[in-house]
Amino acid sequence: MKSKASAPGKVILFGEHFVVYGVKAILCAINKRIIVTAEEISERKISIKSNIGKLELEPNKPISEINSPLKPFYYLADKIIQDRDSGIKIEVESEIPLGVGLGSSSACCIAGAAAISKLFKNISKDEILKLAIEAEKTIFQNTSGADCTVCTFGGLMEYDKKNGFSKIESEPNFHLVIANSNVEHSTESVVAGVREFKENNEKEFSKLCEDESYLIENVLELLKEDNVKDLGQKAIQNQEYLEKIGISNDKLRDMIKIGQKASFGAKITGAGGGGCIFALTDESNLENTIKEFKENNYECFSVKIDFKGLDTF
Repeated sequence: MKSKASAPGKVILFGEHFVVYGVKAILCAINKRIIVTAEEISERKISIKSNIGKLELEPNKPISEINSPLKPFYYLADKIIQDRDSGIKIEVESEIPLGVGLGSSSACCIAGAAAISKLFKNISKDEILKLAIEAEKTIFQNTSGADCTVCTFGGLMEYDKKNGFSKIESEPNFHLVIANSNVEHSTESVVAGVREFKENNEKEFSKLCEDESYLIENVLELLKEDNVKDLGQKAIQNQEYLEKIGISNDKLRDMIKIGQKASFGAKITGAGGGGCIFALTDESNLENTIKEFKENNYECFSVKIDFKGLDTF
């Protein structure tokens, strides 16, 4: 028997980095997906195949001994077949670029947890989410669970450390053009750099957090109104704050300049230091924004908000 599930990637629209210090962040699911197929097999082994490699092991191995980006799948399969005398074969297909802050690992954990569980019983989205966050902790120990949550339920979500998650009911109709810098970055070292900036500039950082909080409240209103032009202005403003805390570089600045000229506004999404930026568009400037990035030799693609979230079939 086979079971299949898919989950969307995500972007952080506003609030990255400041969210670490108590400010709200706004995330949205995007219509690029990870698709996981799971199959129970008679052989007592766990076999995982994806476009980033393969992993084949017997069950009951300590997770700390596994050195593979596929270990969240092993963790899930091993946990779910604990008291069975069979194995699991898993195949992973991805429409999401990996390791660039678009939630590919969270989407893998959600789709993996859903597809593997469904082989044996139907469980709720909340239970799938709990399993997926456990799995994600095998590669990102300090995950907040924000990415997994938005990948499960789709749409837009606000998150802050004190109050956790809440769904934003607005359904705006913008397009995002996501451009990839192809610059590798370490989230940990970028976060450490921001912490250092904060320690050396307490007063300025505190003011930036206040400004970001005010900006986020404005953004929540603009999302209700589906006001793409003004949202673009907020993206430009947010980018200025991200520049001040030092997470940009020349390549990202060049991409943002292209994005801001062609679209309503553009900013870094995620950790910065590399990874992706997005440009906010609608039908009127979507094609031109893509053209501008491509003419400047930047890899890019367009997405819309995914309102479906986890899908099992």
